[in-house]
Amino acid sequence: MKPLLFLAADPRECKPFVTHWTGVEPVAMPVHWARRGTWKSRPVLAIANGAGPERARMAVEAAAGAFGLNGVCNIGFCGALDTSLGIGDVFVATNVNGLPTLLPGSRPQSKSGALASIPRIAQTAAEKAELRSGGAWVVEMEAAGALGATVELGVGFYCIRAVSDLADEDFSIDFNYFLMQDGRFDTFRLVCSSLMRPKCFRELIRLSKRTRAASINLGEFLDHCDF
Repeated sequence: MKPLLFLAADPRECKPFVTHWTGVEPVAMPVHWARRGTWKSRPVLAIANGAGPERARMAVEAAAGAFGLNGVCNIGFCGALDTSLGIGDVFVATNVNGLPTLLPGSRPQSKSGALASIPRIAQTAAEKAELRSGGAWVVEMEAAGALGATVELGVGFYCIRAVSDLADEDFSIDFNYFLMQDGRFDTFRLVCSSLMRPKCFRELIRLSKRTRAASINLGEFLDHCDF
């Protein structure tokens, strides 16, 4: 049986969910991080390959070439565009940039709706408000690339995200500046830069706590879904 792929940008977005799998082992692939195993008696694959649509597309294509795919579920963090969404809330996309997605057949209670997938981090409340005016509830960076590759394969696509930043807040740190070409953040430069600015360092610590909470909620949510 072909595996169901759970695709993220960063391993932290996958790891809490992967703890629910059995027979987990690393996979040698041209991606940053990959694990395979068994979940609910079916083969599953988790890949983290960096931020952005092209990194996501590359990961789907690599997985399809190596194993074939039964479907793709794009997971990870997202920014809230609506003030009703709080940190750690899980959001199930009904469409990505207007293109419809599948919904898990069974899932815990969650909010759902349109997702905006853009090739950059939404830095300000004003930018988030503009995206919200177009009908989207959350924003992220990989789903459009993953969906495009999945459509070409002719398999189903899901997108489930957990909120890590709020609609009405700005980032003091320009995270886009520290994003490298391979889709990963230059952590050393990011931390060094933040240490010189106490407000930015506090923001970095706060975001670390938020993403941890979001990843745990996401992992528990996914474990209770049926695909």
